[in-house]
Amino acid sequence: MVVAATPAERRQLVQALPALDSADGVLITRFLDAAWAEHGLARASLDSYRRDLEGVARWRDGRAGGLAMIDRADLFDYLAWRTRHGWSPRSNARLLSALRAFFADCVRRGARSDDPTALLDPPKLPRLLPKALAESQVDALLAAPDVDDTVGLRDRAMLELMYAAGLRVSELVGLPATAVNLRQGVLRVTGKGSKERLVPLGEESQHWLERYLQQSRPQLANQRAVPADASGQVPLFIEPSLRPMSRQGFWHLVKRYAALAGIDPARISPHGLRHSFATHLLNRGADLRALQMLLGHSSLSTTQIYTLVAREHLQKLHARHHPRG
Repeated sequence: MVVAATPAERRQLVQALPALDSADGVLITRFLDAAWAEHGLARASLDSYRRDLEGVARWRDGRAGGLAMIDRADLFDYLAWRTRHGWSPRSNARLLSALRAFFADCVRRGARSDDPTALLDPPKLPRLLPKALAESQVDALLAAPDVDDTVGLRDRAMLELMYAAGLRVSELVGLPATAVNLRQGVLRVTGKGSKERLVPLGEESQHWLERYLQQSRPQLANQRAVPADASGQVPLFIEPSLRPMSRQGFWHLVKRYAALAGIDPARISPHGLRHSFATHLLNRGADLRALQMLLGHSSLSTTQIYTLVAREHLQKLHARHHPRG
């Protein structure tokens, strides 16, 4: 029986767990430092690993050697607890990935001789096809911001760029000002695993970026120097506070403009623009390998899911227009 299904209720459950044992905290930090040094994991991945590992450790509460000495039966119990309280199979699969990496590191360092995750099967995940907007819906969404307004012009540039370059939302809000080369019409994007890729801007996106940089950004800055972030980079897109926009802020922005464009906000997310970028390219004959490079996927199998979306689109067209469809 699922007793708590909403994110807010799950957060309350986590908050009610005991505080993190100090020994477990040291182990988790040591593991994350090693993961960053050896594999160059992105900050978002490290933060996700930390949340998942700290959740297990707090649930165990330092018993019988803490997180490092947990056994397979305990992991079964913890996964069952999460499932009862509404965590999704996809969330549990991500947790299991973090645990596998942590215990592989423990075995490699000689901290324990066995891996309790070795015989744990990942939960079966439903095959979810990306949700893409129709091209007419994308046009309406991109036209929704008021470009005569300073913030509206910035928002138009952000939406145009995300769709034109197929960016992840974290890539978009984290873009430094130096990432844009308007003369060559390309964008340098740092994706997952700190991998860089060059993406063409396209005429429309470049036009709105130029307008943002010439008109909107100076007004937002209001003759103030935009501070650099922790990595020493000055953000491309800024709020009136001079801070870069957060992922949550962009999520609310997309929902607001979707409502203005007559699109059900429940059916759209920032990632939907990236899915639309990929699906529309394939529908117009783009090569799958080229799409893989544009999206920054390390594996072609990740990109191939978009062929299913394109095939589904063709099947619907066939059924609608063929005399024997």
